[in-house]
Amino acid sequence: MAAEYKADYQELVDEISELLGAPATLENRDFELIAFGAYDSEGELDPSALDPVRTRSILTRRSTATVRSWFEGFGITRATGPVRIPPSREAGVHRGRICLPVRHRGVVLGYVWLLDGDPGPTDAQLTAAMRVAGRIGALLADEAEAGAGLSRELRAVLTAERGWQQDMAVAELRTALGGRADGPLTLVCVAPWASADPDDAPAARTIPHATALCTLPWGATGQSLALLVRLRTTETSAPALAAATRLLQEAEGARGASPGTARGAGARVAAAVAAGFAPGAGGAGCAAGIGEPRTGLAELGTVWQEASAAARAALAEPRFGPVAEWARIGAYRLLTALPPQAAHDRVVGPLLSPAHRELARTAEVYLDCAGQAGRTASELGIHRQTLYYRLSRVEQLTGLDLDDGEDRLLLHMALKRARL
Repeated sequence: MAAEYKADYQELVDEISELLGAPATLENRDFELIAFGAYDSEGELDPSALDPVRTRSILTRRSTATVRSWFEGFGITRATGPVRIPPSREAGVHRGRICLPVRHRGVVLGYVWLLDGDPGPTDAQLTAAMRVAGRIGALLADEAEAGAGLSRELRAVLTAERGWQQDMAVAELRTALGGRADGPLTLVCVAPWASADPDDAPAARTIPHATALCTLPWGATGQSLALLVRLRTTETSAPALAAATRLLQEAEGARGASPGTARGAGARVAAAVAAGFAPGAGGAGCAAGIGEPRTGLAELGTVWQEASAAARAALAEPRFGPVAEWARIGAYRLLTALPPQAAHDRVVGPLLSPAHRELARTAEVYLDCAGQAGRTASELGIHRQTLYYRLSRVEQLTGLDLDDGEDRLLLHMALKRARL
């Protein structure tokens, strides 16, 4: 479906380029590139057309928040006809622009851009181009409605209780996806998503290999983003890795535009630091997790549990992030499945207080190093005698014997579980 829309957009943008005798580009209302025409009457692309803003838009398929604000300052969100925008070296706009607002039923859904020239297009040409822009608006509205339907169906599958409710939700999603539902698939979880608004998510069209996406609750107040990704085979997750990387870029851009929106992540990281643990790969930002590939939709609920668990592991452990695959998070496959109360072991509890963060870190590194004192002291940058003293303090606080395998297992699990 997305490929069909893309072909339609390209045809319409090419039609506008032909009408106006100049290359046009189409962006959605979030300034994400949808299509661009390569029309050139002399057979060569004019190098002056590639000013910094235009080049970045084509290469990265989106514009910065600063560029967006600058263009919106000319009233393009309210305009119903062509808007001429003068050049500005300071803004990176070396050539003047003509913006054709793309609207449907009074709502702006995107913009067609072309470079202004001398003499530039006539009023009759612009009027004809605006009629094509109206057809683009209807297409964007149709795609948005289809995408919203897929988001609802995907959210229903991932939030339904196991049993007949989930079976019904899977059947609905299978119908909505058609033939795409039967191939190799997996899910990507990005958490915490930068915005608390459930509708503030990128269009699936802008994410490589995406089939559908939706937002889901994360923690008490946060949001995560779930992305259904089509794969070439269940033997490789490369398309999911590409999609996850793009989503992290989207999240980074959103945080840059709206500082402080990832409050849920910040609270969790602050709590981890207070307990003596360093922030994970995402810091106060976010991380992504990828579930095991499956064929078809039957196990989608399980795949989501795997993807969200992998994202939690990436947030907890720098070595996993910023994108973690379920198959590669080791013991965290078990630790993420434990109930929340499992983190509050009464024996290990005293060690996790802020006053003993250094001791907790020492014990964790010691156990990570398989109890090898030399490796541990080198990792921590301390003398062996200092290490032995700290380990004896750990034993005093917890009552555990670090020469006992089961005691060491309990301590190691509790320390890792506390990261989550």
